[in-house]
Amino acid sequence: MRSKPSFKKNTHKSREKKGSYMKITVSVIKADVGGIGGHTRPSDALIQAVRDTVNNSKHLLIDYYIGYCGDDVHIVMSHRHGVDNKEIHKMAWDAFMAGTQVAKRQGLYGAGQDLLKDSFSGNIKGMGPGVAEMEFDERQNEAFTVFAADKTEPGAFNYPIYRMFVDALSNTGLIVNTNLADGVIINVMDVEQGKVAAMELWKDKPTLEAALMYPGRYVVDTVTTKEGEPILAASTDRLHNIAGTYVGKDDPILLVRTQKLFPATEEVGSVFNNPHYVAGNTRGSHNMPLMPVKLNSAATINFCIPIVESLVFSMHEGKFTGPFDGFSTPDWDYIREIATKKAITIRSQGFIHPATLVPSELEYAEGYKARMAVLEEKMKPIDGAGGNSSDGSNKKENYEDPD
Repeated sequence: MRSKPSFKKNTHKSREKKGSYMKITVSVIKADVGGIGGHTRPSDALIQAVRDTVNNSKHLLIDYYIGYCGDDVHIVMSHRHGVDNKEIHKMAWDAFMAGTQVAKRQGLYGAGQDLLKDSFSGNIKGMGPGVAEMEFDERQNEAFTVFAADKTEPGAFNYPIYRMFVDALSNTGLIVNTNLADGVIINVMDVEQGKVAAMELWKDKPTLEAALMYPGRYVVDTVTTKEGEPILAASTDRLHNIAGTYVGKDDPILLVRTQKLFPATEEVGSVFNNPHYVAGNTRGSHNMPLMPVKLNSAATINFCIPIVESLVFSMHEGKFTGPFDGFSTPDWDYIREIATKKAITIRSQGFIHPATLVPSELEYAEGYKARMAVLEEKMKPIDGAGGNSSDGSNKKENYEDPD
């Protein structure tokens, strides 16, 4: 039987005065740098290389935890250096580079897959790894949850986030919690154009819903209170926007503060109890349900059903207690069964849309582009076909708005 890796965390003591409030940064950085026999899970030696590198720089941190979701390794860290800190990001980059070297020695598949640049340039964002960070004044009983996903894209979190902060049918806290009822600011990123729009609830609800209809382009970046207190941060990088071609799914990470003024832990967890369809699957080519799984789960070889894990933490003076495995209780076995049935149903449709992604997403795959180039070559004009004027000369002046 293969021995399981240890997921011990750092116990570096806080230097702040006990009982005082302090500004803490929580950084979650993840990357796929190699899997056993395919896109399954990292090897124990790869994980150990990441852990050793982080441990060598533990003077930068208050605490940390290292685990994996599918073939993605995630590093959860607390520190006092703020978001986008060069030293923290370089440490994570170096850790993933160390993991890559092990992956190459072991012949793991996709060694260094998510490291899309040759060298560190000061900020790990835009270099391949996913990043979610928040800096805040730590509460007396600080609670947060990390959701780590594999075999899907950042837009996979659009629907769960909507259920957390907009849909009272999913979250009664939006009615009975005064702070949530007042609404929040949801910052939506256009990942194709690199722009962000601040959506204020409740006045911008219809516009927010229009944006979230297309998770391949518009994704939730951050959520704050109307006073600017951070509640949620998500990774938003699209790998094909960095590499210019398909190099794997983006495998997003989500960080959410919970309890008191924010959604309860149960409210943020339960929004994953309806396995919704997301872009992903083998080769990133299909729409499949997002299946909640237990911590440190390998990706399934049943068509690579997209998966998500829930890491539930308490934190005091920057030190972690946890994670508790949020999707480990028996009720989630039933949800996993629903996800499996939905996956088999839509995958039985083969390559016919909507089982597969829209052409604009598939065009990043070289094979699909080659097939469409052949098709275009074979296309011939239809003699005498009317009504298809490309200059618009045959258009009516006005069209009725359809019901």
